[in-house]
Amino acid sequence: MSHTETRHISPLLNRASSVRAARGEGAYIFDIEGKRYLDFTSGIGVTSTGHCHPKVVDAIKRQAEKLIHGQYTTVLHPLLEQLAARLAGLLPGSIDNLFYASAGTEAVEASMRLARNATGKSNLIVFHGGFHGRTTASLSMTTSKTDYGEGLQPLMAGVFAAPFPYAYRYGWDEQETIDFCLRELDFLLATQTAPDETAAMVVEPILGEGGFVPAPDQFLQGIRERCDRHEILLIVDEVQAGIGRTGSFWGHDQSGVLPDVVITAKGLASGMPLSAMAATRELMEQGRPGSQGGTYGGNAVACAAALATLDVIDEEGLVENAAKVGEGLIRQLLDLADRHSTIGDVRGRGLMVGAEFTSTDGTPNGAAATAARRECERRGLLLLPCGAFGQVVRWLPPLVVSEIQITEAVGIFDEAVTAVTA
Repeated sequence: MSHTETRHISPLLNRASSVRAARGEGAYIFDIEGKRYLDFTSGIGVTSTGHCHPKVVDAIKRQAEKLIHGQYTTVLHPLLEQLAARLAGLLPGSIDNLFYASAGTEAVEASMRLARNATGKSNLIVFHGGFHGRTTASLSMTTSKTDYGEGLQPLMAGVFAAPFPYAYRYGWDEQETIDFCLRELDFLLATQTAPDETAAMVVEPILGEGGFVPAPDQFLQGIRERCDRHEILLIVDEVQAGIGRTGSFWGHDQSGVLPDVVITAKGLASGMPLSAMAATRELMEQGRPGSQGGTYGGNAVACAAALATLDVIDEEGLVENAAKVGEGLIRQLLDLADRHSTIGDVRGRGLMVGAEFTSTDGTPNGAAATAARRECERRGLLLLPCGAFGQVVRWLPPLVVSEIQITEAVGIFDEAVTAVTA
């Protein structure tokens, strides 16, 4: 894209591709010249039902003809409760109350406010590699890379970071890494933020921007045990991992852990801006009246899209498809890694998979990952980076992706890695 074509768009946006999208359909994006791309970014995991799913499009059209915006601190529209009731049936335990916003970062900040109000405590514990948003409080909780907060310090006080069990980075086996991280969490509580000053721990069930690293079940269980012991709330950030992405409806499901708060966004409304923070009624009532609000949260058209998205996920078995097709994706990428020494690790769950590029000395190789992605784009496949050094290529196809499309994409990736490492 030329400078002339972007002269009115902020130059501070870093774009992962040069594609100018004209339309989308299912797992594909078509550029303004008609070239077709397999879109394995899904708008950073947003277009869960694929681009322009007919049922979602129809729901948007029908709602737009009736009511586009019913501002929820002024009037209530019926879809607010309909969607909340639908999600309450999918949320863990007795979590059944929702606050709506437009973006994940707003929902994260709402969870922070609720935790501080409800507990009367000020501090938060987050984990290395976590990404929770770009607004000030959420950015203060983000540790995936320094780029986001550089030049903005000091940020919000009262946030403390504990190690996340990223076994490949540490070079240890999983059990050794879990044991280390839980010991360090205990040490943090003993040395930096006392339990009686700690309102909540906030964790992603799979690191997103931090490298697509799944949190082992035992680690999440260890966090839950410490939260229970010290009367600390557990907030699970499901913004990227939730809504079927990992082959279960929530990324934390298989751990058996029951959070106090769940945050969701991205795949919830198939591309319409909608996020939510969910807790029990009892916990919500411990917040301060007026501490939640916003102009666009719970937009009527976005809620209609979300209800249609949940229908499609259910009717088309997309959670099950993510599990089945994702297993094949991981298997094929592991086979490919056996043939390409620059791919040091493949990990993930469902359709949230990362391939980490590593130099011969074992250090992260962001340059190789970037070169591979760019070559994939040239060949018709869109992928995104993550990891502190941009060394991880993340695979985020829509939940409607087929096994044939997975095999095609891995084939393109294989050719691209060969081309840039030959």
